Amino acid sequence: MLHKAFEKLVNYCFSQYIKLFVTLSYLRKNFQTIMILTDKEILKSIEEGQIVIEPFRPECLGTNSYDVHLGKWLAVYNNRELDAKKHNEISHFEIGDEGFVLQPGTLYLGVTEEYTETHHTVPFLEGKSSIGRLGIDIHATAGKGDVGFCNTWTLEISCVQPVRIYAGMPVGQLIYFKVDGDIKNYYNKKSSAKYNQRTDKPVESMMWKNKF
Repeated sequence: MLHKAFEKLVNYCFSQYIKLFVTLSYLRKNFQTIMILTDKEILKSIEEGQIVIEPFRPECLGTNSYDVHLGKWLAVYNNRELDAKKHNEISHFEIGDEGFVLQPGTLYLGVTEEYTETHHTVPFLEGKSSIGRLGIDIHATAGKGDVGFCNTWTLEISCVQPVRIYAGMPVGQLIYFKVDGDIKNYYNKKSSAKYNQRTDKPVESMMWKNKF
């Protein structure tokens, strides 16, 4: 049993490495120079209003990232079988002081405590290594934000073995990339943007709003 759990954890860590490798490969291919904001540049952008983080805690600022935390709300889909063409509704519940035990095989939607805005940079959300070593994945595919994204971050949480989590625990890091060129359509100005309404709760998939 212990061997199988260790094997699952190794496979999970390897899959996270592949995700990061693919992301960096894409960035290297599409951008001649990759510029990640340092702690000083993040602070400067906050002072200039180009980055907003609420609440902002100086101790959460890393060398080139900012730590975000798990909000008190989780959600699960009401139906076990989902349909990409239909509105799959969810039920929200609060994480109590005793925490909540995640179970493998279930997708949980979480949310960051932090509300963020990025007006001249591309934000990337990655799980903290300590979270990965617990076998927790905080996003399935939605690790990149758009310039102009203004909201909390919905997290697609899964795990490889049962693990108890708590509201307020650090779960991820925001990394900011500089963009090259002028922007025609900011995310918060797009009429087609599906996740613009500010919320402190996880938001379900809006895939059903697409035409396909």
